[in-house]
Amino acid sequence: MAVTKKAEGVGKEKKKKGSFRETVLLLVLGVGIALLLQTFVVGSFYIPSVSMENTLQLDDRIFVNKLSGKPERGDIVVFKGWNGEDTIKRVIGVGGDHVKCCDADKRITINGKPLDESSYLYPDDYASGDKFDVKVPAGKLWLMGDHRSASADSRAHMREPGGGFISEDAVIGKAVVRYWPLSRGYLFSQPEAFDKVK
Repeated sequence: MAVTKKAEGVGKEKKKKGSFRETVLLLVLGVGIALLLQTFVVGSFYIPSVSMENTLQLDDRIFVNKLSGKPERGDIVVFKGWNGEDTIKRVIGVGGDHVKCCDADKRITINGKPLDESSYLYPDDYASGDKFDVKVPAGKLWLMGDHRSASADSRAHMREPGGGFISEDAVIGKAVVRYWPLSRGYLFSQPEAFDKVK
């Protein structure tokens, strides 16, 4: 009888050790998968400035798809900015586009087509206080904030060696959802303003 109790005790201890090892293994595996997703697939970023208001406000949190492919006009992207820091802006022009400000109605035009930016431009803001007329080189992007009067974007870097353009390779990913604060949760889509641009 004493031998049986001893055997039962050893069996229970083995089960405890086995389940503890499984728990640790699952925990390590979960952390590993989360790190891989964060590194290669989805990134979480916070908004450090007012340059994208009202679309994105100070301290909002967003998820970015790092496998979203080539940036398109209207996309909100996170990229390595002009000062080497993670930066977020909206893609206005892609390689080959002729981007100009402004037409007689104070609108930005892309390839001669005026943009109606009212769906995302900061209320009572204007398309741009600075006039510009640029041809976007292949593989480059022309980026602007939605709060134009408070955004140091491509316009602010035109006199620098890169001409204000950002390489497509500098893009970390495309913003897909604003998840914080919960009350302002939002799934991003491409604005209709760019539908007529070719």
